[in-house]
Amino acid sequence: MRLILKSLFALSLLTAPAQAESVDLELVFAADGSGSIDTDELRLQRKGWADAMMSAEVLNGIKDGPAGAIAVAYMEWGGPSSQVLIVDWHVIRDAVSAKVFADKLMSAPRGATGYNSISNAIDFSVRLVEQNAHEGTRKVIDVSGDGPNMNGRSLEQARADALAKGFIINALAIRRPGSGRPGGPGGMSLEDYYAQNVIGGPGSFVEIADETQPFAVAARRKLLTEIAGTGGTTRLASR
Repeated sequence: MRLILKSLFALSLLTAPAQAESVDLELVFAADGSGSIDTDELRLQRKGWADAMMSAEVLNGIKDGPAGAIAVAYMEWGGPSSQVLIVDWHVIRDAVSAKVFADKLMSAPRGATGYNSISNAIDFSVRLVEQNAHEGTRKVIDVSGDGPNMNGRSLEQARADALAKGFIINALAIRRPGSGRPGGPGGMSLEDYYAQNVIGGPGSFVEIADETQPFAVAARRKLLTEIAGTGGTTRLASR
Protein backbone atom coordinates (compact mmCIF):
# COMPACT_ATOMS: atom_id res chain seq x y z
CA MET A 1 0.00 0.00 0.00
CA ARG A 2 2.82 2.42 0.91
CA LEU A 3 4.47 1.77 -2.46
CA ILE A 4 1.19 2.48 -4.24
CA LEU A 5 0.73 5.78 -2.35
CA LYS A 6 4.26 6.86 -3.19
CA SER A 7 3.64 6.05 -6.84
CA LEU A 8 0.40 8.04 -6.86
CA PHE A 9 2.13 11.03 -5.24
CA ALA A 10 4.94 10.96 -7.79
CA LEU A 11 2.39 10.76 -10.59
CA SER A 12 0.51 13.74 -9.19
CA LEU A 13 3.69 15.80 -9.29
CA LEU A 14 4.22 14.90 -12.93
CA THR A 15 0.66 15.70 -13.97
CA ALA A 16 0.07 18.83 -11.86
CA PRO A 17 0.04 22.05 -13.91
CA ALA A 18 3.20 24.12 -13.57
CA GLN A 19 2.75 27.22 -11.44
CA ALA A 20 3.28 30.46 -13.34
CA GLU A 21 6.46 32.32 -12.40
CA SER A 22 5.77 35.73 -10.87
CA VAL A 23 7.50 38.70 -12.50
CA ASP A 24 6.96 42.44 -12.37
CA LEU A 25 6.44 42.84 -16.11
CA GLU A 26 5.66 40.70 -19.16
CA LEU A 27 7.14 42.63 -22.08
CA VAL A 28 7.04 41.83 -25.80
CA PHE A 29 9.40 43.74 -28.07
CA ALA A 30 7.52 43.99 -31.37
CA ALA A 31 10.23 45.34 -33.68
CA ASP A 32 9.91 46.39 -37.30
CA GLY A 33 11.57 43.82 -39.55
CA SER A 34 9.66 44.80 -42.70
CA GLY A 35 11.05 45.54 -46.14
CA SER A 36 11.73 49.18 -45.26
CA ILE A 37 14.29 48.10 -42.64
CA ASP A 38 17.66 47.26 -44.19
CA THR A 39 20.28 45.02 -42.58
CA ASP A 40 22.08 47.88 -40.85
CA GLU A 41 18.84 49.27 -39.42
CA LEU A 42 17.77 45.85 -38.21
CA ARG A 43 21.06 45.42 -36.39
CA LEU A 44 20.77 48.95 -35.00
CA GLN A 45 17.41 48.10 -33.44
CA ARG A 46 18.58 44.80 -32.01
CA LYS A 47 21.79 46.25 -30.61
CA GLY A 48 19.88 49.17 -29.12
CA TRP A 49 17.54 46.88 -27.20
CA ALA A 50 20.35 44.48 -26.25
CA ASP A 51 22.55 47.27 -24.89
CA ALA A 52 19.60 48.85 -23.08
CA MET A 53 18.75 45.59 -21.37
CA MET A 54 22.34 45.13 -20.19
CA SER A 55 22.75 48.71 -18.95
CA ALA A 56 23.28 49.27 -15.24
CA GLU A 57 20.36 51.72 -15.16
CA VAL A 58 17.89 49.18 -16.53
CA LEU A 59 19.21 46.33 -14.37
CA ASN A 60 18.92 48.51 -11.27
CA GLY A 61 15.40 49.43 -12.32
CA ILE A 62 14.50 45.74 -12.60
CA LYS A 63 15.95 45.02 -9.15
CA ASP A 64 13.84 47.84 -7.68
CA GLY A 65 10.62 46.00 -8.59
CA PRO A 66 8.74 43.88 -6.04
CA ALA A 67 9.72 40.61 -7.76
CA GLY A 68 13.06 41.90 -9.00
CA ALA A 69 12.53 40.25 -12.38
CA ILE A 70 10.83 40.82 -15.73
CA ALA A 71 9.97 38.38 -18.53
CA VAL A 72 10.72 39.46 -22.10
CA ALA A 73 10.25 38.09 -25.61
CA TYR A 74 11.44 39.63 -28.87
CA MET A 75 9.58 39.32 -32.16
CA GLU A 76 9.96 41.01 -35.54
CA TRP A 77 7.08 41.79 -37.86
CA GLY A 78 6.62 42.40 -41.55
CA GLY A 79 3.52 41.69 -43.63
CA PRO A 80 0.23 40.19 -42.37
CA SER A 81 1.54 36.61 -42.44
CA SER A 82 5.07 37.38 -41.27
CA GLN A 83 5.58 37.54 -37.51
CA VAL A 84 8.78 35.87 -36.32
CA LEU A 85 9.71 35.03 -32.73
CA ILE A 86 13.39 35.99 -32.50
CA VAL A 87 13.98 35.34 -28.77
CA ASP A 88 11.49 33.27 -26.78
CA TRP A 89 10.44 34.18 -23.25
CA HIS A 90 13.40 34.88 -21.01
CA VAL A 91 13.43 36.06 -17.39
CA ILE A 92 15.86 38.89 -16.66
CA ARG A 93 16.89 39.64 -13.10
CA ASP A 94 20.63 40.35 -13.30
CA ALA A 95 23.56 41.03 -15.63
CA VAL A 96 24.06 37.34 -16.45
CA SER A 97 20.47 36.74 -17.56
CA ALA A 98 20.47 40.04 -19.48
CA LYS A 99 23.57 39.02 -21.43
CA VAL A 100 22.02 35.67 -22.36
CA PHE A 101 19.06 37.55 -23.84
CA ALA A 102 21.33 40.02 -25.64
CA ASP A 103 23.51 37.27 -27.14
CA LYS A 104 20.48 35.39 -28.44
CA LEU A 105 19.05 38.56 -29.93
CA MET A 106 22.24 39.54 -31.74
CA SER A 107 22.91 36.07 -33.15
CA ALA A 108 19.43 35.20 -34.43
CA PRO A 109 18.86 35.28 -38.21
CA ARG A 110 16.47 37.68 -39.87
CA GLY A 111 13.04 36.24 -40.64
CA ALA A 112 10.25 38.76 -41.27
CA THR A 113 9.24 39.77 -44.80
CA GLY A 114 6.68 42.06 -46.40
CA TYR A 115 5.34 45.42 -45.37
CA ASN A 116 3.89 46.85 -42.18
CA SER A 117 1.18 44.90 -40.46
CA ILE A 118 1.37 46.44 -36.99
CA SER A 119 -2.11 45.08 -36.30
CA ASN A 120 -1.08 41.47 -36.85
CA ALA A 121 2.08 42.08 -34.82
CA ILE A 122 -0.10 43.20 -31.90
CA ASP A 123 -2.26 40.08 -32.23
CA PHE A 124 0.85 37.88 -32.30
CA SER A 125 2.27 39.63 -29.22
CA VAL A 126 -0.98 39.11 -27.31
CA ARG A 127 -0.84 35.39 -28.04
CA LEU A 128 2.79 35.23 -26.91
CA VAL A 129 1.83 36.62 -23.51
CA GLU A 130 -1.29 34.50 -23.14
CA GLN A 131 0.64 31.30 -23.83
CA ASN A 132 3.71 31.92 -21.68
CA ALA A 133 4.55 30.49 -18.24
CA HIS A 134 4.81 33.82 -16.41
CA GLU A 135 2.46 35.96 -14.37
CA GLY A 136 3.27 39.65 -14.44
CA THR A 137 1.77 42.65 -12.73
CA ARG A 138 1.59 44.34 -16.14
CA LYS A 139 1.51 43.17 -19.76
CA VAL A 140 3.22 45.51 -22.23
CA ILE A 141 3.65 45.38 -26.01
CA ASP A 142 6.51 47.59 -27.19
CA VAL A 143 6.02 48.45 -30.89
CA SER A 144 8.97 50.02 -32.71
CA GLY A 145 8.83 50.95 -36.37
CA ASP A 146 9.55 53.48 -39.11
CA GLY A 147 6.15 53.54 -40.80
CA PRO A 148 2.37 53.21 -40.40
CA ASN A 149 0.13 50.16 -40.55
CA MET A 150 -0.41 49.16 -44.18
CA ASN A 151 -1.82 45.63 -44.23
CA GLY A 152 -3.55 42.98 -42.15
CA ARG A 153 -6.67 43.29 -40.08
CA SER A 154 -8.00 46.55 -38.70
CA LEU A 155 -5.39 48.24 -36.49
CA GLU A 156 -8.22 49.85 -34.52
CA GLN A 157 -9.71 46.45 -33.75
CA ALA A 158 -6.37 44.78 -32.91
CA ARG A 159 -5.55 47.63 -30.54
CA ALA A 160 -9.01 47.54 -28.94
CA ASP A 161 -8.87 43.77 -28.43
CA ALA A 162 -5.45 44.00 -26.73
CA LEU A 163 -6.53 46.85 -24.46
CA ALA A 164 -9.68 44.95 -23.48
CA LYS A 165 -7.45 42.13 -22.25
CA GLY A 166 -5.49 44.49 -20.01
CA PHE A 167 -2.47 45.10 -22.23
CA ILE A 168 -0.56 48.36 -22.45
CA ILE A 169 0.83 49.27 -25.87
CA ASN A 170 3.75 51.68 -26.16
CA ALA A 171 5.60 52.74 -29.31
CA LEU A 172 8.98 53.92 -30.52
CA ALA A 173 8.91 55.97 -33.72
CA ILE A 174 12.12 55.58 -35.73
CA ARG A 175 13.07 58.48 -37.97
CA ARG A 176 14.94 57.31 -41.02
CA PRO A 177 17.31 59.79 -42.72
CA GLY A 178 15.34 62.05 -45.04
CA SER A 179 11.99 60.55 -44.06
CA GLY A 180 10.62 63.56 -42.24
CA ARG A 181 8.80 61.00 -40.07
CA PRO A 182 5.72 60.64 -42.34
CA GLY A 183 3.13 58.41 -40.79
CA GLY A 184 -0.46 59.20 -41.49
CA PRO A 185 -2.86 61.17 -43.65
CA GLY A 186 -1.99 64.75 -44.49
CA GLY A 187 1.69 64.40 -43.64
CA MET A 188 1.05 63.48 -40.00
CA SER A 189 4.29 62.71 -38.18
CA LEU A 190 4.93 59.10 -37.29
CA GLU A 191 4.95 59.82 -33.56
CA ASP A 192 1.52 61.49 -33.85
CA TYR A 193 0.22 58.56 -35.90
CA TYR A 194 1.45 56.11 -33.27
CA ALA A 195 -0.01 58.24 -30.48
CA GLN A 196 -3.43 58.32 -32.13
CA ASN A 197 -3.61 54.82 -33.60
CA VAL A 198 -1.19 52.42 -31.88
CA ILE A 199 -0.56 53.12 -28.20
CA GLY A 200 -3.10 52.63 -25.43
CA GLY A 201 -3.61 51.68 -21.82
CA PRO A 202 -2.65 53.38 -18.54
CA GLY A 203 0.51 55.46 -18.89
CA SER A 204 1.10 54.52 -22.53
CA PHE A 205 3.53 56.71 -24.46
CA VAL A 206 5.54 57.22 -27.66
CA GLU A 207 9.33 57.56 -27.63
CA ILE A 208 11.24 58.97 -30.62
CA ALA A 209 14.57 57.91 -32.12
CA ASP A 210 16.05 60.44 -34.54
CA GLU A 211 19.16 62.51 -35.19
CA THR A 212 18.83 64.23 -31.80
CA GLN A 213 18.22 61.05 -29.83
CA PRO A 214 19.92 57.89 -31.16
CA PHE A 215 18.01 54.61 -31.06
CA ALA A 216 20.17 53.27 -28.22
CA VAL A 217 19.29 56.23 -26.00
CA ALA A 218 15.59 56.10 -26.94
CA ALA A 219 15.47 52.36 -26.22
CA ARG A 220 17.06 52.79 -22.80
CA ARG A 221 14.75 55.65 -21.86
CA LYS A 222 11.75 53.64 -22.99
CA LEU A 223 12.73 50.55 -21.02
CA LEU A 224 13.33 52.57 -17.87
CA THR A 225 9.90 54.18 -18.15
CA GLU A 226 8.20 50.83 -18.69
CA ILE A 227 10.04 49.12 -15.84
CA ALA A 228 9.26 52.01 -13.48
CA GLY A 229 5.57 51.18 -13.87
CA THR A 230 6.11 47.96 -11.90
CA GLY A 231 6.31 49.87 -8.64
CA GLY A 232 10.06 50.41 -8.64
CA THR A 233 11.99 53.67 -8.48
CA THR A 234 11.93 55.79 -11.64
CA ARG A 235 15.43 56.09 -13.06
CA LEU A 236 16.53 58.53 -15.77
CA ALA A 237 18.66 57.43 -18.70
CA SER A 238 21.93 59.23 -19.24
CA ARG A 239 22.95 60.12 -22.78
